Amino acid sequence: MKSLILSAAVAATIVLAHSPYAQAAAAPGTEEFGLTPRQLVQSIENVEAAIAGCMRSQGFRYIAVDYMMVRRGMSADKRLPGVSEEDFIGKYGFGLSTMYSGKPPQLAEGYSPGKVGLGERNVRIYRNLPPADRIAYNRALFGENIGATFAVGLETENFSRSGGCTRHAIERVFKPDQLKATYYNPQDVLINNDPRMKAALRKYARVMRRAGFDYSHPDDVEGDVKARLDALTRGGTIPIERMSPAQLGALKSLQGYERRVAVKNHELGEEIFDPIEEAIQREMYARKVK
Repeated sequence: MKSLILSAAVAATIVLAHSPYAQAAAAPGTEEFGLTPRQLVQSIENVEAAIAGCMRSQGFRYIAVDYMMVRRGMSADKRLPGVSEEDFIGKYGFGLSTMYSGKPPQLAEGYSPGKVGLGERNVRIYRNLPPADRIAYNRALFGENIGATFAVGLETENFSRSGGCTRHAIERVFKPDQLKATYYNPQDVLINNDPRMKAALRKYARVMRRAGFDYSHPDDVEGDVKARLDALTRGGTIPIERMSPAQLGALKSLQGYERRVAVKNHELGEEIFDPIEEAIQREMYARKVK
């Protein structure tokens, strides 16, 4: 009798382990870096508090940005008022080389997710500083890469370019592997290992090669454009008005490339990946992913 009871318990365990509810419980969080919504809020609050403390120790004022403001900065990526994402990509690609000015995010005009994520009060603090202090302020806040804001790094899931107090704060909250350029969201790892997605990636690589682009995954494209822009602008430190004719020509060429590759990447994403990814996520979380 006891063995029958144990067998029934084992069978029930197996059924539960393979149920959608168990899979949903075991799956990574749906937010950036595999976090749950609650974890994301806590991480943002902890990072911002640490940035404020670090800046204070450097002799500067920085007001910790709340979750909603950082989220606004993340949501501003590839967005302009009255412009759809598709139209944005058609005109500006990823908004990297096409929107490049070489100015600090606090002085950006128009499109700037980094500026939005810093919050209006921190932008005012920066703008009220003398020019010499502005340089020291941003060196303390960002290190060498003045465009590597926390909100932008969080949205792109790439903290590898962060520096200064931003890096110091991120290191206190996020895991070491999450700070590497090679980091990959655990949810994306599961999705990419699905046979349906592997087949889609093979098709993607073939189509991209025929279009003249050498990429094997859509997530690689934006990072490659960013790396090319960094190489051209020394990490975003050369204002566009100080560029040589050769640099301006290279920038214009990169802008054209960015638009073409971004449009093709977006087109294949909608055609090949989105339906498959949504289906896999539904199975992972046993609900429609919004």
